[in-house]
Amino acid sequence: MPNRDYDCSVVGYGPVGALAALLLAERGLRVSIHERSTRPLDLPRAVGLDGESCRSFQSIGRGGDIDAILQPPRENDGLWFTNSKREKLFGQPAPAGAGHHGWRDIAFFDQPELEARMREFVAEQDRIDVFLGEEATGIESSEEGIRLQLRDLENDRTRELGCAYLLGCDGASSFVRRHCEIGWESLGYDQEWLVVDIELEPTAKLPPQIMQICDPNRLSTYICGKDPYRRWEFQLIEGETREEMENPVRIRQLLDEWLPSDQYEMRRAVVYQFHAATAERWRKGRVLLAGDSAHQTPPFLGQGLNSGFRDAVNLGWRIPLVLGGVCDDRLLDGYFDERDPHARTLVDAAVGIGKLMETLAAREAGRPDPHAIPSQSKDYTKERVAPPVLSGALMSEQIERGFPIGDPLRQPHVRSLETGESNDARGLDEFLGLEFALVGRTASDLELGRDATEIADRLGITRVALEGLAVTEGELDHVFDKTPAVLVRPDRNIFGVVEGDTSIDDVVLALAEQIALRPN
Repeated sequence: MPNRDYDCSVVGYGPVGALAALLLAERGLRVSIHERSTRPLDLPRAVGLDGESCRSFQSIGRGGDIDAILQPPRENDGLWFTNSKREKLFGQPAPAGAGHHGWRDIAFFDQPELEARMREFVAEQDRIDVFLGEEATGIESSEEGIRLQLRDLENDRTRELGCAYLLGCDGASSFVRRHCEIGWESLGYDQEWLVVDIELEPTAKLPPQIMQICDPNRLSTYICGKDPYRRWEFQLIEGETREEMENPVRIRQLLDEWLPSDQYEMRRAVVYQFHAATAERWRKGRVLLAGDSAHQTPPFLGQGLNSGFRDAVNLGWRIPLVLGGVCDDRLLDGYFDERDPHARTLVDAAVGIGKLMETLAAREAGRPDPHAIPSQSKDYTKERVAPPVLSGALMSEQIERGFPIGDPLRQPHVRSLETGESNDARGLDEFLGLEFALVGRTASDLELGRDATEIADRLGITRVALEGLAVTEGELDHVFDKTPAVLVRPDRNIFGVVEGDTSIDDVVLALAEQIALRPN
């Protein structure tokens, strides 16, 4: 492509844009990041990171760095629905130890600290250039690439650069989405809530839990985040205004029911519009959307940022395959096909929790149920927060036969039997590499024919035999009770398995077809 300055440019330097850039650069791409602000976010927004997100950082060698800034759940922690007196109705205690992904299913962080750490990662990556104080003002797209128009906000100078693909990671009011004239589809939840963040004094005492408080007079949420930070979310009731609710006197009145004002310092108090929506499409030619520019959710599941990280991971393996000439551009169409229904499922579940709170509050007040309670709302905290991938690059027909296609492969800690080092335990992903992987019970289960071997070599598919590994913590995925081998995608979701008349060669050939592998 003529005049290509970068393989991919990213508009927006929040966590999603940063992770996308890191994943692309790790695969050898040249990336630029463009951000209006000259300083990182200094306000808390997202507060919880799930095991899948930690696993994505692990894939670029940063899992331990991120884990070091996380607060694990405390004793007696959990997610609980309560009545107006904060008496527990039902819920789940926080899971202890590592979960399905090999990391804690939930841990808490402070977003300014997370963003600062991620920017350090970016600064250490020489394939990424960052331009702060620079806003995108125009996008010209053609079959050959993108011309991105930019303006320096300090000196009002303008410039252009060329890139093969452009990622819009610029938030809910995304310039990129608006410029591409991509509309929103509302998913049926728009409410105003006051969000209050505080820093606790060392002697202050508050419950070490997350509470969805179903009070008929006002729904609210309390979140025990990373120490010493705590958060409340208060639903605005009819007649209340933003100005009234953001008044310090009103905020203090709301918090007085929890603790005295001399036991905390205020960090933030802002009225937000909680939205449930998704973009009508996430791709327009060479422009793709990710994070809040593509989908927005009420915060009741804590999955907004985690969903954005899944977007980054999905694009992180697709774009390099297309730019490297390995796969046809049609591979990028699968991004929306996979991510949109998955994001919708989580948005619907979050809306369901909001409706559940409204219904429980109505019951306490003796009013009729305003909603039919969605049963899945009470089930989402049981094992994994996120559902499996159900569409896209998968051997979906195997789902009907009872195989966990689209589920993430369980990650135990293992050590190599070849080295004989008892203290060399690592997450299974460390043996799988960054790209696709074939995992089998034995080496003979991973033997490929000529055509499949050629495909595996082109895609850099790693082959790992479990017979050469010993589990030191956790357990192997139960899928191996039913199959001798599985093909795992770069996002660690299971693409397909060997079963019946489906050989390992058949699985590899199916992958080549579904990801639009170009002829050699």
